[in-house]
Amino acid sequence: QVQLVESGGGLVQPGGSLRLSCVVSSGPFSRYGMGWFRQAPGKEREFVAAINWNSGSTYYADSVKGRFVISRTNAKNTVYLQMNSLKPEDTAVYYCAADQRGSPTVVAGRYDYWGQGTQVTVSS
Repeated sequence: QVQLVESGGGLVQPGGSLRLSCVVSSGPFSRYGMGWFRQAPGKEREFVAAINWNSGSTYYADSVKGRFVISRTNAKNTVYLQMNSLKPEDTAVYYCAADQRGSPTVVAGRYDYWGQGTQVTVSS
């Protein structure tokens, strides 16, 4: 069974940085499209970033463009989200997700596997 485990969340001051990691335990990771989503209290889950199977294509939500960078290392079955210039409105639980079709997508329903999430809190 494919499992996704996120790590790297925590408490950070506004303007700070964090790097999230997501390790995929099994399956043909190098063929998966990978995405990051987030959900703040009282809000719906929203798209953050996505990357295709060979890192040739990346997509970002407008709210994070220029501040966040998604990347992957297929040899380590890991996808990353580097988050810079963090703002209080970035506070949320961040989830990684895997799409067997290999293409990045902003649509949560297209993803086949999800992690349990990691909390990111941006506060002074």
